[in-house]
Amino acid sequence: MTVFTLDIPVPRRAMAVAAHPDDVEFGCGGTFAKWAAAGCSIHHVICTDGSKGSWDPDADLDELVRTRQAEQREAARILGGKDDVVFLGRRDGDLEEGVSERQELAEWIRRLQPEVVLGHDPWRRYRLHPDHRHAGFLLTDSIVAARDPHFFPESGLAPHRPSTLLLWEADEPDHVEDVGAHLETKVAALLAHRSQFRSTMRIDDDADVDQVERFRRRVADTAAEHGRPVGVAYGERFKAVRDL
Repeated sequence: MTVFTLDIPVPRRAMAVAAHPDDVEFGCGGTFAKWAAAGCSIHHVICTDGSKGSWDPDADLDELVRTRQAEQREAARILGGKDDVVFLGRRDGDLEEGVSERQELAEWIRRLQPEVVLGHDPWRRYRLHPDHRHAGFLLTDSIVAARDPHFFPESGLAPHRPSTLLLWEADEPDHVEDVGAHLETKVAALLAHRSQFRSTMRIDDDADVDQVERFRRRVADTAAEHGRPVGVAYGERFKAVRDL
């Protein structure tokens, strides 16, 4: 039986690395809102441009990219961030874990110096979307590169070793953050991603109060399930990796 831990100390600085705009909000939006309210500096790193995030075959993809970046900045602001969103700009669906990608992300880890990093669990079984797998492995590989001085010394940045890695959507979660006081902030940040209402949130008409409320209930139901192992009303669960 898994023994869950609850609530790590609020870090001074945290960085979440996600495949697409809105992945951070789904994965750790409540945790980020809680930490930001307690004074933590939160940072988003978005690996792809989100250009495949539409079911409309005639969508203007350049406009979609601009829209999704604006939505992500607004969502980060709602969670308590400031000018803290980094877009790596890789094409949606084509993310790789190559050396150039690893160097870029390792440099951001060294530059931002987060105590805690968060991202996709790349070992989750039966995961279909390649960007989620690649974003997870890219993060784990980049943590190693960022901490060791002989990786990418040409960057001129000092090595940095985070203390904790939290992986969302984990197959074997063992840690929960209590987000009961910040669930509505998480929902509000998710709803900032209006371009994803139909494809991701099952909201065909944002003026339909019932559809929006059903989405809110789905988020709350998931958070209630995540909080149950540690006895909190609403949680976000992760696999915690502390030996970095």
